[in-house]
Amino acid sequence: ETGSATLTANSQFELENLANLLNSNSSITIEVAGHTDNTGDPDNNMTLSQNRAASVYDFLKNAGVDEGRMTAVGYGQNNPIDTNDTETGRANNRRTEFKILTQ
Repeated sequence: ETGSATLTANSQFELENLANLLNSNSSITIEVAGHTDNTGDPDNNMTLSQNRAASVYDFLKNAGVDEGRMTAVGYGQNNPIDTNDTETGRANNRRTEFKILTQ
């Protein structure tokens, strides 16, 4: 959602699956990446994206994933995956992703 770093119920469900995978495979390390659309102030978007990544990081940590196997990074509005010219595109750009760094 616009301006929010709160995890939805659907997100929590998917993150439980990720936590199970990570807890079953202790060699995997990940980067949690937070993103925003381009609406609003770029500095605020950078903070919001970091907060989004931190929300996911905290959820995974609370689910038992070792903190040393995760990093949380906010990218702000710098890496869109869709256009910022439509509401649908902006909604797609407001996201949190994870990248597998090592296995």
